[in-house]
Amino acid sequence: MEEEITTLPVHRPGTREMLFFCLSGIIVSIPFTLFFSVFSNHLCFLLPVIYSEICTSGIFAPFIEEFAKAYPLFYRHGETERSIFKLGFLTGLGFGITEFFSYVFGQGAPIIVRLPDIFFHAASASIIAYGIATKRPIRYYMVAVFLHLANNMLTFSGALWLVGGPADLIITYYLSWHLYKKTSERFY
Repeated sequence: MEEEITTLPVHRPGTREMLFFCLSGIIVSIPFTLFFSVFSNHLCFLLPVIYSEICTSGIFAPFIEEFAKAYPLFYRHGETERSIFKLGFLTGLGFGITEFFSYVFGQGAPIIVRLPDIFFHAASASIIAYGIATKRPIRYYMVAVFLHLANNMLTFSGALWLVGGPADLIITYYLSWHLYKKTSERFY
């Protein structure tokens, strides 16, 4: 008895599907992040206020947010490396836009300070998407978490962020661009 082989056609997402993934950064990733952030707040509540903030926002947030942005990508099939990378970028973009509005209009953060983070989230999500596409999701998830962790910890450092923060952003943007150039139209 011969085994039946099924092949998947190459799938290239259209505009509607790309918009869906951008929206999933808002509709799926933000609630996921908020839900799991509650647990991290409970793990750090006995610490003095500044250390509790560093614990929740500086340490736990990168792990939670990076996973939340990658979550919509894990069960994609028939995608090319390039299309999964683009969908990851769009999911991160949706997440970044939502976080931007939350900080600017909810907490009064300056627009110029929060604007680069929109693209930081898009770039870090695309780094994880590259890992998913190349069957190395944990490695690239940890790279994105490290870059996010560095960015958050530099934010707590005050003046040190003026040097390290832009460097971290540039490294993240460059790595995303570099990995995008390595993607191809082959299946992941």
